[in-house]
Amino acid sequence: MLGKSVWAMLLGIQQAMVEDVVFDAARGVVVAHVRVSQRTRPRCGRCGTGAKPAPLYDRGQGRRRWRSLDIGTWQVWIEADAPRVACRVHGHTVRAFAWARHDAGHTRDFDQQVAWLATHCSKSAVTQLMRISWRTVGNIVARVWAQTAGARDPFAGLSRIGIDEISYKRGHKYLTVVVDHDTGRLVWAAPGRDRATLRSFFDALGPHRSAQIAQVSADGADWIKGVVAERCPDAVQCADPFHVVRWATEALDAVRRDAWNTARRAAGGSRRDGRAHGQERIVATGHAQALKRARWALWKNPENLTTRQRAKLDWIAKHDPRLHEAYLLKEGLRLVFQLDPTDAPTALTRWTQRSRDSGLESFTALARRVQTHREPILAAISHGLSNGRIESVNTKIRLITRRAFGFKSPDALIALAMLTLGGQPPALPGRT
Repeated sequence: MLGKSVWAMLLGIQQAMVEDVVFDAARGVVVAHVRVSQRTRPRCGRCGTGAKPAPLYDRGQGRRRWRSLDIGTWQVWIEADAPRVACRVHGHTVRAFAWARHDAGHTRDFDQQVAWLATHCSKSAVTQLMRISWRTVGNIVARVWAQTAGARDPFAGLSRIGIDEISYKRGHKYLTVVVDHDTGRLVWAAPGRDRATLRSFFDALGPHRSAQIAQVSADGADWIKGVVAERCPDAVQCADPFHVVRWATEALDAVRRDAWNTARRAAGGSRRDGRAHGQERIVATGHAQALKRARWALWKNPENLTTRQRAKLDWIAKHDPRLHEAYLLKEGLRLVFQLDPTDAPTALTRWTQRSRDSGLESFTALARRVQTHREPILAAISHGLSNGRIESVNTKIRLITRRAFGFKSPDALIALAMLTLGGQPPALPGRT
């Protein structure tokens, strides 16, 4: 049988001695009975192994077990006495152990390996390989991130940020996310999408560092704009070009729907075509039928159009000048963002005036909205700043959200996202 010192090295046990190793062949389990070295002074488990020593209070609830990394196909458990200490801060609490985090049922090495796997593998791969439930994975990821976040400064060197929200669950459940434009890493995330949520980010950032924020990109939401102006008034706010163009696309779609409904209600615009699912079926004909599926041709950029879509646009230009004017306005706003910063103000003014004079209700409203956000729009053109990095991060968070289904709280989802995208990924045990 292996010597006790060899077992200690295999199990990654520090500041303790292996007294005995028991094999349970029926269950495929190895239990290592461990005793903390008498030279190791007891410390509070909540304060950590680096805290001041604390006097022993009692024997606690007896012996405790921690799951360790498997040896081959055998599950390994570490068992030791878990006495309580009298901490000046936390009162009577279980002493700290070098091989495990406080209030955890797994060793640090086990936690690190699970966290690494969770950021690289699928849900089923992690749970089957480590033989734990997905909810347990969520708890481990949250523990690892809590320690990782406490060991570094996530706001160091922050000057250009992007702010956005992303849905993570049905029922209008959102996360507010902050991304560093210079590094592309996820800096901060929290449940909610309101002023109070964003204020909590600036509270964590602090007044001094908030004053160092030079540029902020966002989608133009009032709750973001107001809090940024309140907490870092000297920062330049930049409206995300993608969201601004999407405003124009939504206005165009309103005109398209109105044109299709008008054509469908006109004489010869529709006809009855039997019944389906117990209801009378009505199909579009004539002009309404020609407008059908025009959405994709109107939405896409001209350079990406197919031959059929170009033909559809030519037909719209000839037979529906009102819809074609809406399309040109959408493209005009998109082209403003491609102009030189010196030419953009004049071009934006002309576009705003043309939208107001178009007679299209949705674009008249859009012109007012663009005028309200004129300075952030021009700032985005001048500084070349967009939420492109944030949209990339959001896409990855959506994939993580699908994998995180089953976590009992958004905290575990945020922890997994931060470990994956926060620039501080977990390391495998025993490796640097």
